[in-house]
Amino acid sequence: MVNYVLAAAARAQATAMMAELDAHRPGATQRLAQDALAEMQTWPELTVRRVAEAQSGPRCSVAGAYAPGPPPQIVVADSTSPARQDFTALHELGHHLQQNSFALMDAFARQPDRGVLLEDAACDAFAAEILLPAPLVEHHLASDGPTAPDIVELWRASGASRMAVCVRAIQHLPAPGHILLLDTGGQVVFAASHGLRPLQRGSFQGDIPTIAQARAGQGRAQGRTQIRYRDGILGRELHAQTAPMDGYLVAVLVTDSAPWRAFTPPTKDTGPQAREYICEHCDEEFRSFEPACSVCGVPRCPECDRCACPARVTERLCQGCFIRHPPAMFADGADRCLDCS
Repeated sequence: MVNYVLAAAARAQATAMMAELDAHRPGATQRLAQDALAEMQTWPELTVRRVAEAQSGPRCSVAGAYAPGPPPQIVVADSTSPARQDFTALHELGHHLQQNSFALMDAFARQPDRGVLLEDAACDAFAAEILLPAPLVEHHLASDGPTAPDIVELWRASGASRMAVCVRAIQHLPAPGHILLLDTGGQVVFAASHGLRPLQRGSFQGDIPTIAQARAGQGRAQGRTQIRYRDGILGRELHAQTAPMDGYLVAVLVTDSAPWRAFTPPTKDTGPQAREYICEHCDEEFRSFEPACSVCGVPRCPECDRCACPARVTERLCQGCFIRHPPAMFADGADRCLDCS
């Protein structure tokens, strides 16, 4: 569920996370805003380590990791800037809070994928809310939505990481779209999405129109372009604007209502559409962009995590000895193994 409902749920979850944190550690949000890593390293119940390189989870948007333990541990890559380390540490703290609170986990049950997307989106929102207070954000981002230069100015004024600024800016986007942070090679360092399917960190976008124009020039460009998804699939055409961000490139892409233009009608949706499926095992109706199973041609169901392939029976429970045995240990139609027959 990559849409407005997910974005609203992530912000609501972030607010609940901050309330729960303050209930257990009064004043923690203010101290985390000043120096997140230093504050978290004083907590005896949590181990926080800096390492040369951190291995993130498959869906994690930052260069860090959380291990529930025991004892619970947060790992942050020290190869990044201090501001980015703070954002990463707070993102991983978000995983810690959500995975150790029944109240916060309740929100997962209301999601079609049992909270897989919500958990990571809420971690980003939680980190951004702490590092960028609302008055500062509202002062630098126009009421009709953020432009790429607006985002750069907010970053310079706040001292927060580029990623935190992207997350706060996406919350003010006037239409479905993305805010991307790209390196000089054209790879996505961080992506925040609103109402559209999110992009993977590390995906290459350097040769698509507008981004390619910005890389060839001084980093400033605007026009229309299509984002590249998995396997080279292009999404719908989007209005795009870019700006340089001290060695990086920030790009704002929207379907319509681009803040840098007087009038921008919605672009035609020429991108791929998710297919609809009914799970063979649990009857769940779902839509998916995920790769299909090479055998049955159906992706895994978000409800039961199974494709349409029949379940493979590798063992059976004997009703005599109540031990599981391979099927070969049973005669045809028998409910007891050969030893018990």
